Amino acid sequence: MERKEFESYLKKYAEQIETIRQQAYALHQSVNQSYGDGLPYGYHLDMVVSGIRDFGHLMCDNEDDVLPLIFGGYYHDSIEDARQSYNDVLGVARNLLTEEQAHMAAEIVYALTNEKGRTRAERANDKYYAGIRQTPYAPFVKLCDRLANVSFSCSGDDGNNTRMREIYKQEMYHFLQSIAGDGDDPRMKLPHETVLRLAECLIDDMEREEHNGKVWWQEY
Repeated sequence: MERKEFESYLKKYAEQIETIRQQAYALHQSVNQSYGDGLPYGYHLDMVVSGIRDFGHLMCDNEDDVLPLIFGGYYHDSIEDARQSYNDVLGVARNLLTEEQAHMAAEIVYALTNEKGRTRAERANDKYYAGIRQTPYAPFVKLCDRLANVSFSCSGDDGNNTRMREIYKQEMYHFLQSIAGDGDDPRMKLPHETVLRLAECLIDDMEREEHNGKVWWQEY
């Protein structure tokens, strides 16, 4: 889809998108979830959707997929962090989208919900990544989620930002390999332009880190 066409759909559905945004904001506020140093969690949600707005034209070739993609961005943490069930999310989506769109949106959210685990590795295990790879648009939304977190970690020098920046550097090659969908379905792909944007924060420290003769951001 051409960028102008995608942007025209964002304008066409601006009212619905704002409703999705406000409801997602209110949901995370209701459980007192914050982001970073006391920011409202909506700050993170807006960053994720900003990535979708910037690169969604590279993924969508169907107008009907635009709203589920935006919904997936705003609600991607709702089951994991805001005490929602799959059916809760599906019910919200049904009030805002068509039945087919609602199922697509809920599947994205479900795919991006971590598994139960005591550690970061246990929560993002092989089953978790397999679910992402098998769900239309989930790899892209997860990539935008990581882009938002990496960008935030690169925006400050406090201890937590520095710690998370190092974690993201160490994880990056495995992370991209794990979420990149198999097969020919374009909805499972990772846009190269988005991966390059992700590299902008980390490239200085990782430009010499090669895997099979290629630097990590050149493989996608």
